[in-house]
Amino acid sequence: MAERKPIESWLTDMDGVLIHEGVPIPGADAFIKKLRESGKPFLVLTNNSIYTARDLHARLRRMGLDVPVENIWTSALATAQFLDEQRPDGSAYVIGEAGLTTALHDIGYVLTDHDPDYVVLGETRTYSFEAMTRAVRLINDGARFIATNPDETGPSTEGALPATGAVAALITKATGKQPYFAGKPNPLMMRTGLNTIGAHSETSAMIGDRMDTDVLAGLEAGMETFLVLTGLTTAAEVEKYPYRPSTVVDSIADLVDRV
Repeated sequence: MAERKPIESWLTDMDGVLIHEGVPIPGADAFIKKLRESGKPFLVLTNNSIYTARDLHARLRRMGLDVPVENIWTSALATAQFLDEQRPDGSAYVIGEAGLTTALHDIGYVLTDHDPDYVVLGETRTYSFEAMTRAVRLINDGARFIATNPDETGPSTEGALPATGAVAALITKATGKQPYFAGKPNPLMMRTGLNTIGAHSETSAMIGDRMDTDVLAGLEAGMETFLVLTGLTTAAEVEKYPYRPSTVVDSIADLVDRV
């Protein structure tokens, strides 16, 4: 097996790697500081499409993690870039929050419920039966179905929440149409992110806490992969998957000296 080239750029998941329930994970501040001092290209990624990059920058900064806006990449941004390349200046009926609607506005999309090119489903805490019914009817009338990410549940302090993937399944059941998911584990999100920072997969690494999204996406994008054990996947669960990360570490603190 050919030896990998040195890591020149880094992509890292946010929840479970840098923060957990609104609190920085020990070592996250040192890792971000080292990245910024090194001058190496990097991105902090999230499948959550609720917030804009500017919102996330402010939220992370309040936690003591200073990540520039241009170093944040969300599934909403990946979705918008994909649609801009597929059908420039198109139209969409959107179920989602500001992170998604802003990304689509920024590429010149018209948001409408009248004969849209796409139905775009993202994360929201206020899913309505009326909105989902409208989405079903528009898809049945020919709108193409796109979803920001396939996560079926999301975390909260009270427990699991139904997420984009769960709502997408409801719409699929009602229409018979599967969505195209732009976010992880689709390697599209990695490739568009790498292109944004001018990086190449063969000299890049992906850090994540989930085997089924972060590690899989990094692997399929041709990157070196690091699994941290501060999130959803445990060390025992790693062996259950038919693929493996390049390296398993306890936390982001173990990777500070790798930058």
